Amino acid sequence: MLAQEVIRHKRDGKKLTKEEIDFFIRGITDWSVSECQIAAWTMAVFLRGMEDDETVALTRAMTASGQTMAWADKNLNGPVVDKHSTGGVGDKVSLMLAPMLAACGAYVPMISGRGLGHTGGTLDKLDSIPGYSTVPEIDTFYKVTKDVGCAIVGQTGDLAPADKRIYAVRDVTATVESIPLITASILSKKLAAGLEALVMDLKCGNGAFMAGMDNARKLAKMIVAVAKGAGMPAHAVLTDMNQVLGYAAGNAVEVAEAVAYLKGVRREPRLHEITTALCSEALILKGLAADRDDARAKLQTVLDNGKAAELFGKMVAGLGGPTDFVENPDKYLPKAPIVRPVFAEKEGYVAEVDTREIGLSIILLGGQRKTPGQKLDYSVGYTDFIHIGEKADKQTPLAVIHAKDEDTFAQAATVLKAKIKTADKMPEISPVIYETVTE
Repeated sequence: MLAQEVIRHKRDGKKLTKEEIDFFIRGITDWSVSECQIAAWTMAVFLRGMEDDETVALTRAMTASGQTMAWADKNLNGPVVDKHSTGGVGDKVSLMLAPMLAACGAYVPMISGRGLGHTGGTLDKLDSIPGYSTVPEIDTFYKVTKDVGCAIVGQTGDLAPADKRIYAVRDVTATVESIPLITASILSKKLAAGLEALVMDLKCGNGAFMAGMDNARKLAKMIVAVAKGAGMPAHAVLTDMNQVLGYAAGNAVEVAEAVAYLKGVRREPRLHEITTALCSEALILKGLAADRDDARAKLQTVLDNGKAAELFGKMVAGLGGPTDFVENPDKYLPKAPIVRPVFAEKEGYVAEVDTREIGLSIILLGGQRKTPGQKLDYSVGYTDFIHIGEKADKQTPLAVIHAKDEDTFAQAATVLKAKIKTADKMPEISPVIYETVTE
């Protein structure tokens, strides 16, 4: 079998066999397939697509390209589940979801990523906690997950290594948006982590990676179908990303909001609805709740009694962070030199937010990367962000900017004033959750 023949078959619109897919992925893993061949193949897939069973075969092959985590011998007394988000601005859901699910009896070995473009990364947020190791030894990952119930870390080089090569090529060959390749990339890493169930948070809107509802729905249906075909039940929830999620956007400021959420100090309604919905689907998938009402009741209980907050604190300590972090987050999280509100030039109801540009403005502040190796300023970002339908006036700012100096503060203020539109009348408010795909 030759790599160029596999490429030719897909180029000509043929359905690839499992043997062809396995051969090609083995070649990617052992480097017998070149970068230009990967590029040609990904473009052929982008243009010709894949059927569900092809994508199942691709997902399985990518999963088997490296180490897979095994939980069967860990004597866990609950199911292993996780959530994946396609990313957004202010999306700190993982920070609350993992300990909430753990408090309800699940185990959550969450492998997360760093910021990409205008979207923030869960690992960058956790790096703002002194001592927290986002790349622990695999034995530590196992131990913290078993002892606490959850651990949020980064991908090791041994999990789905074929995906790393493929994604690096896709990123520079205009093939990122291929739905089969997105599906296989996400699911191969989740299957390699040994999951028994997955909930997908598919963001839709101007701050989402996939802005259009039609494409998001197609991706949701393919992920659910392929996950099932690969032996891992999944539900996908389509959620709104036409504005910043929650009150904060940045790194340390989002961690602070997550802690406040878990402790019941402050919970932004849209953030709460999405977090609870995603948690509920995970509990239902593995029989930890009878239905959505039962799931919501159980989740509210672990928030009210402090168990979810307690487990977040234990996770932080288990991965090298302070033992009293939840009790004293302000003692540890970095603080920006300038913390100041910015107000709208024209008072009125917030009618529209260019969420992508807001996310990109965090790069201006230094909180996200221009280049891969850039050192981040974890202290910068936004808090008290205004939402669509709220009135911006002399008392209510668009947001409070956390900046390292006057120059970056001014740049961020200019973006906020230009990219948050106000109107005289109350706008129509979009739903937070558009739909849930279960099959």
